[in-house]
Amino acid sequence: MILGDVMKILEAEPLSRALNLDVDLHTAFAADLMSDVLALARPGTLMITGLTNIQIMRTASVVDTPAVVFVRGKRPPKETIDLAEKLGIPSIITSKTMFEACGLLFQAGIKPIRCVER
Repeated sequence: MILGDVMKILEAEPLSRALNLDVDLHTAFAADLMSDVLALARPGTLMITGLTNIQIMRTASVVDTPAVVFVRGKRPPKETIDLAEKLGIPSIITSKTMFEACGLLFQAGIKPIRCVER
């Protein structure tokens, strides 16, 4: 699935000026704890979060996230959007809750990452 499809499914709007809607996505991970993202997310995994601070983009960069979805209509501050653009990480915003966004994307074929207890 491509990011353009994700935007349609989530009724999302772009936050990035230069948004590549052809970013290919197969898996997603939803969290508000960036320590969970750092420990469990895999490269190429769409990040879904309700947090909007600049650390989101730094974390997304470290785990090689191709795009970030901000849920609950929470608009990130300018510094977060600016860093996303600098890092080349497309970001979108939806009014859906995290639960609803995950359910819609799962139903459309996006797979969760498999977490293994350590």
